[in-house]
Amino acid sequence: MSAEPLAPATGDSPDDAADREPHSLAEAESGGATAESGGAGAGSTSGGSVWADLRPLVLRLHFYAGVLVAPFLLVAAVTGLLYAGSFQAEKLVYAHELRVPVGDRELPISAQVAAARKAHPEGEISAVRPSPEDGATTRVLLSGVKGVDPDHTLAVFVDPYTGKVRGALEQYGSTGALPLRTWIDEFHRDLHLGQTGRLYSELAASWLWVIALGGVVLWLSRRRKKRTLRAVALPDRAATGRKRTMSFHGAVGLWVALGLLFLSATGLTWSTYAGANVEDLRTALGQTTPTVSATVGGGEHAGHHMGSGSMPGMDMGGTGEAAGHTADVGLDTVLAAARAKDLDSPVEIVPPAEPGSAYVVSQIQRSWPEKQDSVAVDPATGEVTDVQRFADYPVLAKLTRWGIDLHTGNLFGLVNQIALAALALALILLIVWGYRMWWQRGRASAFGRPIPRGAWRRVPLYVLLPLSAATAVIGYYLPLLGIPLATFLAVDIAVGEIARRRGAAPAA
Repeated sequence: MSAEPLAPATGDSPDDAADREPHSLAEAESGGATAESGGAGAGSTSGGSVWADLRPLVLRLHFYAGVLVAPFLLVAAVTGLLYAGSFQAEKLVYAHELRVPVGDRELPISAQVAAARKAHPEGEISAVRPSPEDGATTRVLLSGVKGVDPDHTLAVFVDPYTGKVRGALEQYGSTGALPLRTWIDEFHRDLHLGQTGRLYSELAASWLWVIALGGVVLWLSRRRKKRTLRAVALPDRAATGRKRTMSFHGAVGLWVALGLLFLSATGLTWSTYAGANVEDLRTALGQTTPTVSATVGGGEHAGHHMGSGSMPGMDMGGTGEAAGHTADVGLDTVLAAARAKDLDSPVEIVPPAEPGSAYVVSQIQRSWPEKQDSVAVDPATGEVTDVQRFADYPVLAKLTRWGIDLHTGNLFGLVNQIALAALALALILLIVWGYRMWWQRGRASAFGRPIPRGAWRRVPLYVLLPLSAATAVIGYYLPLLGIPLATFLAVDIAVGEIARRRGAAPAA
């Protein structure tokens, strides 16, 4: 795991020495530390600071994590950049389906659904999203439609003023992503490889915070001798070569570190393995997201109602009986009942899933201020049977909701999306600069020598033991951090042992 020795550098200034990565463990322990501490024998366990002992280990971790995980981070950053722009692109591409001229008066929601079902009688009604604002179309969502992904729905777009159907598109997720944004979203999440593909994004999220924190610590320690804000926060434009590259890498990394930590943490909350551990922790703490109860109480209606969710093509607007079942008060009454409970737009109406269940009307605004209240409405009487307010959510449930919506660019709209695009672009540049620094370590002729092994031996036992325990715990809860790290350590130990035996062979 090592390259040919580099030719010795000439004419390095003290700052150049501090910015140049070590070519040997001895240099990492003495030369690099000396440059930072002004020559105070940091190579000695007794005389050096804890940071002088830790620095080679942090440096090696940052180097190898960056080199090996950066390709995954690069894919996540590029696809994330595309996703940040997909919201605005969606509005342009699907303007015909999404927008209509503002009319004098909206038709009853039942009439709009009837128009959608006349044009598209296939499948079953899974939800209805009334027009959220003037000039926006109503969406009637159909499930079980042939040719539509089972995890998606067919959204039928209806002009709320005329009842004219403007088109039908496949839709995915609670944010109502249409085909363009859905494709980019799935590309970012799993590279269109399904569940297996999600491992790449979880691996990237699991390591991003480690690389970011390590980089910040290393950068601040390099610059602490200068003690000026400019030296820490701004790149050195007067520098040349590798030092200039490192200057941009460190300064930009410092500016975006907090954002990268946020993306890492929120990305892990809905990942496959780490996300399941987070959910288990929230459950143990009683911090899960509550849901409104859709169960209708006993009585003559219980067990007899058959909602439109289970009756293909059923008109959801009438109050007459259908196929001999108990009367349904219809969408208009259900929506009015929800409005009476202060559920203003945008809302989604989900029909009863089975006999004995209620309509569920939920607010679906993911932008600030969030609107996430929901109510259950008895289909037989039109009475509200349960109410769930977002204000009553547990703290971690609220933080999770806000975190996900900020991560996906919903919480603060266009400003949010621009910020995400800037973070993605910055991460791309950091990766490019990181590889460039590695190349420049080889004097632009070959990639430089990897950071030498054995750095852990310098760490005092009273630091190494709790550090190892903490790493094991974190690796357990973040398996795509723990497993690759354990694998690397095993390979590294094996390679080191082979090198040691080869070195000892001539002497024997």
